[in-house]
Amino acid sequence: MAAGSRYDSVEIASATVPDGAGGSREVRYLRRRAVPDPAAAVPMALHAVAADDRLDLVTARYLGDPTAFWRIADANAALDPDALVGPDAEGALLVIPVPGM
Repeated sequence: MAAGSRYDSVEIASATVPDGAGGSREVRYLRRRAVPDPAAAVPMALHAVAADDRLDLVTARYLGDPTAFWRIADANAALDPDALVGPDAEGALLVIPVPGM
């Protein structure tokens, strides 16, 4: 896994499964990622959501990496990151966590 990715510290496991031709093969997979406690997030900023906000752009603005949207989702206990922004979330405050915390 890439350093700093959300799966960076997730263990790789393997299982042996039938291959459909009478044999078997090994399949490698990532174990489930434990979602951190949102209360443990160290806030860097609060962002008031506007109706036209996009999470990737908010993330790029504060964290410098649009693919790190999962950090904001984790800090705000969001199972659906898209629900954090848009017209239905207008006026909500997003916790922007300190990167790497």
